[in-house]
Amino acid sequence: MRNHCTIACLIPYYNEGDRLLRVLDVVTHVPGIDQIVCIDDGSDDTTLARTIRKRWPKIDLIRLSKNKGKAAAIRQGMVNLNTDYVLLMDADLQHLDQTELSRIVAKVRQGCAADMLILRRLQADWFVKMSRADVLLSGERIIRRADLEAILSQPVEGFQLEVAINDYMQRHKKLVCWVPWSAKNTYKTTKRGPVEGFVADAAMYANIVGHVGVASVVRQYRSFARKPLWPN
Repeated sequence: MRNHCTIACLIPYYNEGDRLLRVLDVVTHVPGIDQIVCIDDGSDDTTLARTIRKRWPKIDLIRLSKNKGKAAAIRQGMVNLNTDYVLLMDADLQHLDQTELSRIVAKVRQGCAADMLILRRLQADWFVKMSRADVLLSGERIIRRADLEAILSQPVEGFQLEVAINDYMQRHKKLVCWVPWSAKNTYKTTKRGPVEGFVADAAMYANIVGHVGVASVVRQYRSFARKPLWPN
């Protein structure tokens, strides 16, 4: 009889280069992750995919023919999963701590009461924390597979995924907690330059609010995932 929960890690990426390789250098050494799936969301070339296959042949690699956005990439990655939980991981993270992630994964495998854990980006900039985006928009979270499947059965696209997850979990009264997380993401302004990055961020936030509505955004800000699973 199985006495632990199983976890798969999904990492969608688009033109991330060495940033993804640094993430995989950590994730592939974390005990307790049963499956790792990388989804190439239509990157401009196949160099990174070839590197992944060479370095980590056990990673399941899916390549989409064109860029369809984060939610579509995650949907594709979910097709052949049968684990209890799914660890969603961004491909552009900096300062990952293997010990920290191993501790979080072990907690879930031992039997976690929460339906979802959000890995709260404690090193985020002040303006991110002020809007609670370090929790509400964190791309790193461990969620029950059945709940994620239900969310993805809805018309969720692109970067709407995190707030759509939040909205679903809050409406269905799921238990959601956060855990401390030292990693931080790479801003679009770093990847694309200040002007293009700012425009992309503005479009993303407009898309997010347009999907769930202002009332849901306010409700999430006020009451969603306020408690840590363990003291910081």
